[in-house]
Amino acid sequence: MDMSILVFLPLIQMKHKQAVFPGSFDPFTKGHEYVVHKALDVFDEVIIGIGVNTSKQYLFSLDKRIAHIQEIFKNNNRVKINTYEGLTTDFCSKVGANHIVRGLRNSIDFEYEKAIAEMNFMMNKVETVFFMSRDEVGAINASIVREIYKSNGSIDSFVSAANKLV
Repeated sequence: MDMSILVFLPLIQMKHKQAVFPGSFDPFTKGHEYVVHKALDVFDEVIIGIGVNTSKQYLFSLDKRIAHIQEIFKNNNRVKINTYEGLTTDFCSKVGANHIVRGLRNSIDFEYEKAIAEMNFMMNKVETVFFMSRDEVGAINASIVREIYKSNGSIDSFVSAANKLV
């Protein structure tokens, strides 16, 4: 065995790979959770970036959304949660992430997300990695979950640890 190769192995190891999973997460659904778990198969760390838009009306407060996501990933130190304002690509630069993670439920999601991904790359050379959802979470849509919640329906089938939102 050539010993010189062993000396240089630590020098050629890949750097820490992290990705940002951006969204308002109002609420953070089982579909979002699925995307994070898939992203952890590829990245060393996933930063859930909760975008804050002061002109947007949210159903759940920012504190409740953060606490909810913290509860879901309380035993996983590879998942971080941050909030940010402004462009997602600027947030990526701030935290040192070169990748954005997005989930796709269908071809409509793909067309919408593809355009955003191309713009993000043109602006800051941030790549987007897409994960296709599975049937069991593919129909979950945060807007529909909010409507169910507002109509006093149970969202437990669509949101892990839903009790942390109330």
